[in-house]
Amino acid sequence: MEEKLPDFPDLSGNAYREPEGNREAQSFPFAGGKITPELIASIYDRLDTALWIFDIENKQYLWANRKTLEITDAASLEELCSRDLAADMSPSVEERLRQYHQDFCKHNSSFSEIWTIYPKGKPKVLQMKLSGIGLADGRTAMLCEAREHHEQQPETLRSAEALLHTTVMISLYSKDGTALYRNTAARAVCPAPDTSFHDHFVDRQDARKFLDLGGQDCATGVVARIRTTAGPRWHELTVRPCQDAVTGQPAYLVSEIDVTELHETKERAQYLASHDTLTGLSNRTYLQERLTQVLQTATERGQTATLYLVDLDDFKMVNDTLGHAAGDGLLQLVAEKLKQLAEPEDIVARLGGDEFLICHLEKPGLETSDWFGRGLLQAFSTPQMIDGKPKRVGISIGYTHFPQDGISIDHLMRHADLALYQAKTDPTNKCVRFRQQMKRLRDEHLAIKKDLERAIQVNEFMLNYQPFACTRNDRVIGAEALIRWHHPEKGLIHPNDFIPVAEETGLINQIGLWVSRHVAQMQARLAQMNYDVPISLNVSPSQLSDPHFLTHMQALPRETGCNPERISLELTESVLLGDVPNALDTLLLLKKAGYRIVIDDFGAGYSNLAYLHHYPIDGIKIDRVFMDDIAAGGAIVKLILSLANALGAEVIAEGVETVEQRAWLSENGCHRFQGYLYSKPVPEERFLSMLDTQMRIAAM
Repeated sequence: MEEKLPDFPDLSGNAYREPEGNREAQSFPFAGGKITPELIASIYDRLDTALWIFDIENKQYLWANRKTLEITDAASLEELCSRDLAADMSPSVEERLRQYHQDFCKHNSSFSEIWTIYPKGKPKVLQMKLSGIGLADGRTAMLCEAREHHEQQPETLRSAEALLHTTVMISLYSKDGTALYRNTAARAVCPAPDTSFHDHFVDRQDARKFLDLGGQDCATGVVARIRTTAGPRWHELTVRPCQDAVTGQPAYLVSEIDVTELHETKERAQYLASHDTLTGLSNRTYLQERLTQVLQTATERGQTATLYLVDLDDFKMVNDTLGHAAGDGLLQLVAEKLKQLAEPEDIVARLGGDEFLICHLEKPGLETSDWFGRGLLQAFSTPQMIDGKPKRVGISIGYTHFPQDGISIDHLMRHADLALYQAKTDPTNKCVRFRQQMKRLRDEHLAIKKDLERAIQVNEFMLNYQPFACTRNDRVIGAEALIRWHHPEKGLIHPNDFIPVAEETGLINQIGLWVSRHVAQMQARLAQMNYDVPISLNVSPSQLSDPHFLTHMQALPRETGCNPERISLELTESVLLGDVPNALDTLLLLKKAGYRIVIDDFGAGYSNLAYLHHYPIDGIKIDRVFMDDIAAGGAIVKLILSLANALGAEVIAEGVETVEQRAWLSENGCHRFQGYLYSKPVPEERFLSMLDTQMRIAAM
């Protein structure tokens, strides 16, 4: 517990004022006689020491003895107490007084210093002893005892004044770290007046190292983290060995300047140079250094290190449809999940765009090599909140092992990239390890991409048509347009061999525009030939999120003369499940333009039936996988037919290959089918011939 500051006997007001009340009550017994306030006052006035009480808060004298009046050149106590000391007080002196007040109140401290005061502009050098004193109103004032200091060497006086006013923090410590002196600037940042040199540092080990360097009889500069009244700060400290002028014992003179802003700016610059500013992960620049360290650790321990490349599926669609802010939020979400899954020794980095890298040190004895990658897939198996909405985030992972698959960083990165490409093109396996044959597949992919770009320019595509037929009479009642690529060297290429590349590279949008224009032209030509059969075309989610697609489709009737009511747009279920933001608005506008909306491969995706009634659905195509269900009673197909009937949507069964399947569909109310039972996709001329034959037979 702190000591209570002493009360000065009845001197909180004017010492020369006659006390009120009974004078007898104000006297003090002493050696059998009486000591009165007048006697005490006369004793103070006879002292050769100047004595006064100073109100720090209000910056004015409260009481002083006669010696003080002489030193301050005051005509009377009243005149001294009326002086406005705040008017000429420097900020350094004001700060010093605040420090005194704080230390009096908290630590019951006292100080002995040399002060220069300037009564009426004339300097007076005083040897001061300063302590706290309690006032009658509960506040703490400063009791000052002063004698004139006769060794008034100019250099001494000026250095003392400089120490008071400088912003450089100057401190003197004994060899054991005890604080012997602090100037105003040093005391202002120090949490307590008795803080030792070691306690001055956030890390006491820094203090030990600093003193060890300071013992070399030369100035030593170090930047360290210091405890201050404003919290931890970075200071640049210089220590010089010296002697305490009072005791003659060895000491340390320490000067400090606050370099927090400079230090943090430097650290920030270093951080920005090695980290991705959006996610806080290591960036590509810093990756080479860190990978070298981890691979060296793996070599020394005989461990396997695995490089995982992680790429987000359809990230461009998020940016294009939800905006870059949502895209940034998705990248930050993924980065945070990767950090949570990684081990402390692992590297987690963002390579750029939506591609991330994890270098993981495998633990010995694991049965499978892809357990970590599977964990990543599992972490993203449920919808994630993006821009306040739940959204499925698909990821593809390619990985390679060190040292089994390569020992250089360049080879490992290339191999992981090849595995990633395989994962992105394989819908069934999204976590793929590098294999040597992937180099050939990647070369083929690059060749296909290059050839596709040429094919778009020189129009190497063609359309085949697979008819829709009636289950009751086998008449053609429509057709689906299916693209084929007539490569000048490789011949006819099936869409399964080039559409995934087109999707990945973004070329699908240009190809889709070509398909939709040719379908519109075909429909207009069929109408002119009196073949009243609708045509459908497939629309990818990427196309639907392309703002040019809607404008293009709205313009086609005017540009080609087609009837949009006889054109169906086949979309996958993923469009209804939120993979394409604003899909409903786009579909409503397409519906307003006259086009029919059909859900393709229904039931093969997530099959959330609750979504259907929100969308303007005209038709449903039952996925071919459910044709096998017919042999077991067809319960699922019956459910889909019932749902379609409730929605008022037409139904087409895909993949019908047997007469029994067609008969079952007809008996259960499904009157449209498509499949090899009736016809494979055929060229335009063959399709027109089928329609012509059908028309001639009907005319007989």
